[in-house]
Amino acid sequence: MLISDLIGSSPKFQAVLEDVETVASADCAVLIRGETGTGKEVIAKSIHDASPRRQHRFVAINCAAIPENLLESELFGYEKGSFTGAAKQTLGKFEVANGGTLFLDEIGDLPLSLQAKLLRFLQERVIERIGGRQEIPIDVRIVCATHQNLKDLTAAGRFREDLYYRLAEIVLEVPPLRARNGDAALLAHGFAHRCAAEQKRGSMTLLPDAVAAIEAHSWPGNVRELENVIRRAVIMAESSSIGAADIGVSGDAAENSQLNLRQVREEAEKQAVLRALGRVNGNLSKAADLLGVSRPTLYELMHRFGLK
Repeated sequence: MLISDLIGSSPKFQAVLEDVETVASADCAVLIRGETGTGKEVIAKSIHDASPRRQHRFVAINCAAIPENLLESELFGYEKGSFTGAAKQTLGKFEVANGGTLFLDEIGDLPLSLQAKLLRFLQERVIERIGGRQEIPIDVRIVCATHQNLKDLTAAGRFREDLYYRLAEIVLEVPPLRARNGDAALLAHGFAHRCAAEQKRGSMTLLPDAVAAIEAHSWPGNVRELENVIRRAVIMAESSSIGAADIGVSGDAAENSQLNLRQVREEAEKQAVLRALGRVNGNLSKAADLLGVSRPTLYELMHRFGLK
């Protein structure tokens, strides 16, 4: 299934995609939680692109990447002469995103002083530029993301509890890549195709040993790490085929501790289907051939395991 740049067939990621489709049409705040590199901004952009606000701008800002003394002016804008160097009136991200979606990445790093201003906006739907006295009405949807536990930050006094509940009307949990069985290979095929086009390398193919190495690695850096590895492999590969040596990652498979034979067999069949789909980039006929079953049998297996 593909929504914008979101690719994945694993049940956990399919659940995220279904949530994206559901919340896109609702005019509510969304908090996206997940490890670094899981694609939280891509999910936020997909929510915007599938929403009634898609005709307006999607504006993103990383709250951890901008110094505190500059972040306020970046968000709310400023009037001419409001401080040294303010040579002209400048709009902030709220005004630029008016009518659309404002994505606040790493919201857990927003300073407490700006948390109060953000809370006021969510309550009143107006802002004031730095140095200004006029209240400016803004119609924008707020989508936030964080790799931190905001409830822990709230307990530590580093994040306002009232703001948390305003931002977390809907919470989406993005699973790490290691929990998305079969998705690493699917993503790798997609990245190889896209990176090859960007680098004008023609058509490039992942060899079976490269796919096996990708499946065995735990990807602590998640999708971002996988994309970087594939991009490097596309650039450095000496031919149109990418092998395990070009990928350059090591496997670290965990030991399966299940002892119930029925559970082991069910899990093994499910993993085999996911790996087959990943290896052939989602082609059902090729996956059925690889598994040694008919297409109707593959359909039945996918239905039984909740795969789409």
